[in-house]
Amino acid sequence: MPYVNIKITDEGVTSEQKQALIKGSTQLLVDVLNKKPATTFVVIEEVNTDNWGIGFDQVTKLRQIDNK
Repeated sequence: MPYVNIKITDEGVTSEQKQALIKGSTQLLVDVLNKKPATTFVVIEEVNTDNWGIGFDQVTKLRQIDNK
């Protein structure tokens, strides 16, 4: 029973994009490991950019720097 956990920042990911992630992840497990889609679980967690860090900074601050 595979379990896939996808963590992304909460920056406007659409329902359609999430569905594509679920479908693609499930298909990968079917193709590579011959797993059954009915027993493959995919969970998408959206993380606020204040709670996601890269190096020494929050992603929120890094995005502000990138947009200048």
